Amino acid sequence: MVRPEVIETVKATVPAIRENGEKITTRMYEILFSKYPETKELFKNAPEDQYKRLANAILAYGANIDNLENLQTAVMRMAEKHVETNVKPEHYPLVKNALMQAIKDVLNPPEEVIKAWEEAYDLLAETLISIEEDLYKKQQLV
Repeated sequence: MVRPEVIETVKATVPAIRENGEKITTRMYEILFSKYPETKELFKNAPEDQYKRLANAILAYGANIDNLENLQTAVMRMAEKHVETNVKPEHYPLVKNALMQAIKDVLNPPEEVIKAWEEAYDLLAETLISIEEDLYKKQQLV
């Protein structure tokens, strides 16, 4: 569960994310691939507009952080795609690092905003990792 002050801070950033989401995700991929080149393999078959899709996902997450059940279908699709591309739990901290740096670079927000998004990211990552773990197990049974 996300703390109320995190919800408030994340929701307050939604307009900035809406306006700058594609800049943030473009920067995030630049950071991710330069700092962690091994992650490029995970995105080799990603659609050309992946940065737009991620920007929309971040925006939807921020806007619905107080009502996450609205995102169940999208989260399940994301988890399935992650399993398809072999995303593992150890990749989440790399993406988190790149995403938080991209938010800093593009928005230059106060530290409390970064801390709130870190907490929000951690919740989503834990959720995805749990779903993906089940999906990986089901794959092994087939």
